[in-house]
Amino acid sequence: MVILETERTVVRPWTDAEADRIYDTLRRMEVARWLGSEPKPMQSRDAAVKWIETWRRRNDKDPRIGCWAVEVKETGVAAGSVLLNPLPNGEGEIEIGWHFHPDSWGKGLARESAAALLDKGFEDGIPQLWALTHLTNERSQKVCLALGMLDQGVFHDRWYDGDSRIYRLTLEEWKARR
Repeated sequence: MVILETERTVVRPWTDAEADRIYDTLRRMEVARWLGSEPKPMQSRDAAVKWIETWRRRNDKDPRIGCWAVEVKETGVAAGSVLLNPLPNGEGEIEIGWHFHPDSWGKGLARESAAALLDKGFEDGIPQLWALTHLTNERSQKVCLALGMLDQGVFHDRWYDGDSRIYRLTLEEWKARR
């Protein structure tokens, strides 16, 4: 099932057969260091299988929400993930995010697929989308700005423990750009 397509990518659910790719991505500290307030690399392929199943269940509950594979059309390889996810302890706020295998960094795939996901989120009626980054995650911060998201500054413990640089884009701001 295709969620969306861009010029170079297909965004779709992760498959069980891609557990090795998820594991190879999330086991790397250079990826895991940006995920969560206490980053931990994934410990096993079994954890990857559970990760895929957990996201499949979330995706089934609300089709607007999920974590999807970003498949490169040219190769058929999943470069990484894009996601729309409710923020914890929030009031309905939805986070947009991405994580990619290091072999796919620097190719514009995160920006391209996240831009299409922003469009999908707003078209599905989400009134605003948030992106949270670690303070030193300059790569993701550049993606946020390239997407037209507005820097909201540093928030402490709003949704996760510790400081995060926060970006936001509202439906009205998105419409004004079109």
